[in-house]
Amino acid sequence: MPFVHLVIVAALIEYLWVAFAVGKAREQYGVKAPATTGNEIFERNFRVQMNTLEQLIIFIPSILMFAYYFDARIAAALGAVFVIGRIVYFRAYVRDPRSRSLGFALSFVPMILLLAGALLGAALALR
Repeated sequence: MPFVHLVIVAALIEYLWVAFAVGKAREQYGVKAPATTGNEIFERNFRVQMNTLEQLIIFIPSILMFAYYFDARIAAALGAVFVIGRIVYFRAYVRDPRSRSLGFALSFVPMILLLAGALLGAALALR
């Protein structure tokens, strides 16, 4: 489980990094709080932050349950792909939102596999 926990910490640090990028973009492009619109580049950063938060709500419990019911090393490997995918997504989305597909796939597919494994593991444990 330590590898799973390290991946979760990496995902949370990554989220903080994205949040700081939003703050920097807010200052750089003059978008005064509490506004969330006003500059396209700021809005891209903000959208990545919100999308990452949405993904974390599914990712964190899924990786923990997958690790519990199946294998922590596989869970950690899938989680590492998720974290890498979020980096790719961030860079692509801020540069050009139309280019976000690879990053999205690299984070969405592992997350769905973790969620499916969590569901299967819990269902099998009922027997």
